[in-house]
Amino acid sequence: MPHRSVFFVSDGTGITAETFGNSILAQFSAKPRHVRRPFIDTVEKARAVVGEINQVARAEGCRPIVFITLVNDEVRSIVTSPDCLGMALDMFRAFVEPLEVEFGMKSNHRVGRFSDAAKSSEYNDRIEAINFSLAHDDGQSSRNLDSADVILLGVSRCGKTPTSLYLAMQHGIKAANYPLVPEDFERGKLPKSVNEHLSKCFGLTIDPERLSQIRNERRQGSKYASIENCRYEVNEAEAMMRRHGVSWLSSTHKSIEEIATTILRDIRPDRLIY
Repeated sequence: MPHRSVFFVSDGTGITAETFGNSILAQFSAKPRHVRRPFIDTVEKARAVVGEINQVARAEGCRPIVFITLVNDEVRSIVTSPDCLGMALDMFRAFVEPLEVEFGMKSNHRVGRFSDAAKSSEYNDRIEAINFSLAHDDGQSSRNLDSADVILLGVSRCGKTPTSLYLAMQHGIKAANYPLVPEDFERGKLPKSVNEHLSKCFGLTIDPERLSQIRNERRQGSKYASIENCRYEVNEAEAMMRRHGVSWLSSTHKSIEEIATTILRDIRPDRLIY
């Protein structure tokens, strides 16, 4: 398997094919080589990618796996033809055609998830959420927190920023984040600007040993990165969140996707229905 390739071929960005394909591949204890080929929307491009797939098949001595999301019949027929030496898994045909029968209508065969993005209110909401999350990253601003959907709390380097941006980019959630620092622990309470919005707060914690490793990559040998300081900050942060009734989870062994889904479930369950 280390010497076997998986292709994700799409007439759009390829994100759907890759996300779905990776979910399936995660069921197998293997790490194949990944190749994403986006914007395959013409016959010429399809023939070129088939040539690449065939070249890899000959070099590796086995069929590449090819996940495809192609709506154009002519383009799709080239990638799924016997001339292609890969094992083509057509995700659109597997799901779209049965749904056409169930709904009693033809699909619109729209190419790409982001067609006419400028006209999409959902897309514009995500852009606005990204700008909000960047402006409110790491406690930079306490303005407009009343319009935040979520306020993430936690010590430095526990995963607040990537989680905030993921929530904004994937779900259009306006996520601010505030770092809990020694000054907060000495005061024994959250800043007023955050304390006024406790119902929106969600905490992240992390294993102190893992936190020390992460911080040493940034400031090796510093007090900031020492295991003693990391234990102190994590313990104080968890105690503070308990005192304020803030729900929290550990980011140590969880993916950003899992963390974000937990936050949505607990803070904004309405955003799981759309």
